[in-house]
Amino acid sequence: MRIRLISLLMLLSFIMPITAQDDVAIDFERIQRATVFVMQVGGASLDTFCVGSGTLVRYDGLILTNAHTVQQSQACPGDDIIIAMTINPDEPPVPKYRADIVEINDGLDLALLRITREEDGRLIETDALPVLPFVELADTENIVLDDTIAVIGYPSLGNEGIQQTLGTITGFIAEPSGGDRSWMKISSINPIAGTVSGGGAYNQRGQLIGVPTSAPLTRLESGGNCRTLEDTNDDGLINSNDTCVPIGDFISVLRPVEFARPLLRSASLGLQVELITVPRFQLASNEQPVIERMYFATSVNNNLPTRVVGSVPAGSTSLYLFFDYDNFSSDTVYEIRVNVDDMPSQTFSLPPVRWSGAEQGIWYVGSADQPYPNGEYEFRIFVNGVAAESQTITIGGQPEIVPTFSNLAFGFLDTDSNLTGESYVLPVSDIASARFVYSNMQPGIEWTTVWYYNGQSLTQTNDIWDEQDGVNGLSDDKAIEPTGGLSPGNYRVDLGISAGGSPRLVATGSFVVAGTAGGVLPNVFQNIEFLRASGPLAQPSSLPAAAYPDGANTLYARFDWSQLATGTQWTMRWRVDDEIFYDVTQPWNAPVDGEDFTTRLTAPDGLPEATYTLDLLINGILLESEQVSIGIGQLAIDELAQFGGLQLRGQIVDASTQSGIAGATFVLISEDFSVADFEWRQEQIYALAVTDRNGRFEIDRSLELDSPYSVYIVAEGYLPITRDGFLYDAETLEELGGSPVTLSIPLQRD
Repeated sequence: MRIRLISLLMLLSFIMPITAQDDVAIDFERIQRATVFVMQVGGASLDTFCVGSGTLVRYDGLILTNAHTVQQSQACPGDDIIIAMTINPDEPPVPKYRADIVEINDGLDLALLRITREEDGRLIETDALPVLPFVELADTENIVLDDTIAVIGYPSLGNEGIQQTLGTITGFIAEPSGGDRSWMKISSINPIAGTVSGGGAYNQRGQLIGVPTSAPLTRLESGGNCRTLEDTNDDGLINSNDTCVPIGDFISVLRPVEFARPLLRSASLGLQVELITVPRFQLASNEQPVIERMYFATSVNNNLPTRVVGSVPAGSTSLYLFFDYDNFSSDTVYEIRVNVDDMPSQTFSLPPVRWSGAEQGIWYVGSADQPYPNGEYEFRIFVNGVAAESQTITIGGQPEIVPTFSNLAFGFLDTDSNLTGESYVLPVSDIASARFVYSNMQPGIEWTTVWYYNGQSLTQTNDIWDEQDGVNGLSDDKAIEPTGGLSPGNYRVDLGISAGGSPRLVATGSFVVAGTAGGVLPNVFQNIEFLRASGPLAQPSSLPAAAYPDGANTLYARFDWSQLATGTQWTMRWRVDDEIFYDVTQPWNAPVDGEDFTTRLTAPDGLPEATYTLDLLINGILLESEQVSIGIGQLAIDELAQFGGLQLRGQIVDASTQSGIAGATFVLISEDFSVADFEWRQEQIYALAVTDRNGRFEIDRSLELDSPYSVYIVAEGYLPITRDGFLYDAETLEELGGSPVTLSIPLQRD
């Protein structure tokens, strides 16, 4: 029978008083056991090519780590992954398992591994993997400056114990990859070694807030840090003739764990997205990365500067460095070094990290809501360890009253000269217009407008500011009307103001031309359809439908497109019950027009019952979206709770002495069985924990909402405790103060 947890606590109070503890110290011992050492290996002798740390984030062997540690590359050519486990935190990790990559985002430098084999290569049968400790993910929106954190990982090449370093949050770094919290800046008294990269950083509740990251240079001749680890050439010596394992610099940034949630959803549900439409060709360039046109802004709109500034007044709390880039890839490592009055500033610098943008475009790095002390700031960009470009700006003094333009918007003029279709994606047409805000303009000021198409200058106009336009206001529209009309592709406009010399860039913006006119937004993608198939390799066996009540093993999605130029960045996003599990931006490399661009969605045991949504975007603007429901159209309750939800932990003590009982076993029996049925069979055990030397335990699997369990607690020399009907609901969880719930359980001697 089902008994709410509060009632159960009252029922058991005479033999098992359970006390929820509000202020519990971080369980570092458990976190350390959930921290692993990751080795990418290859060859007959399993030579080690790359190493890093990782963190178990699910009871069934899912490991979160950095992509650069496990992904095959020139610097990391291995074809297998060894997982070494923490047995004793003071001793080196012990190789125990092999793992496979199940999800990866190489730009964000995040990967999910799943333990699948024993260390000797033998496959681990489903459900045969021992219950492993795992950590709970935090809500990183609650992280603020000066929060105390703990960073945990392995500081060496696998020959030392685990490292635990306390630090603080010192800032947040913005990028287009994730807005103002793309990176968390940290500082610590002791340096955090590069091999801790891929490990974990924890808040004061012991929840994972981010992945410490330092990307080693893939071009080691550019100053990369590496170490020889093994005799890879079999000459009996370990020296410079052996393979050098790349090691990142000391760590000073975290990738927030929020970036990993889509990967976790996908891996937890077994969802896989595959593009079926074969690209016509590869767009990757063999040219060296290039950075040009560096400038500053104090705010960002749709990943573009609202206005360009040459100096910033005292008391400023936001600043962004913008630059154009070309020939970049996910293997590119870039770094921002900031000097303030010729002194290095770690607060505003970005250490070497993987590139998370496109091959070419506009990028920014900066921060908001953070004080910028007065001084002369120099920003230097390094690409693959080589200095690329630098730019300086002064912060201090009173706000300058200078002529300026800002807030560029693009669209078309209607018959009343109103800007319509205002967006950053416009349809193919004959003409487009830009409108902007102007301030402090005076008659006679010279200003320029330069239009670009795919990086090449199209037209330039030089104007004199007219008295009738006024000092402040909204501009008349500047139009571009090239011969033959606007072709599909990328457009940019630069506005400059002259002050007795060359024009000074004061505003810049860009937009994409794609699709045909049709309402507020252009028609780029059309006719999204979903078709069911009987298996992952089977062809669609149904007509298009918006619902499959009897389920689906495999789902095909297809759509048509028009006027989409090669190289245009577009985004395919999949959601399950409105939660993102796939979000990839890539260059378009199919024909300009076409039909039935096809992608396939699969899962090993068929698609979970839920509502799936396919979103298609350009420049972050949603252009087309369609849903399909499978089964009842909703995920089972708490199907994703394994990396969230309630966790149960506590201490089992001697009722007389109150000392912890080592080796006691706490078992949660699955809801299909009672205590009377329990025979220690694997299928009967929902979760199991054995207490440490202090009697502490933690259930390494989240409890499902409203699911009744049976409890079996046993220790040698003590009377066992058995009860049926152990369950909790959302109301109970709130009454107990939220997750994790910490219990104190006394046992009587027999």
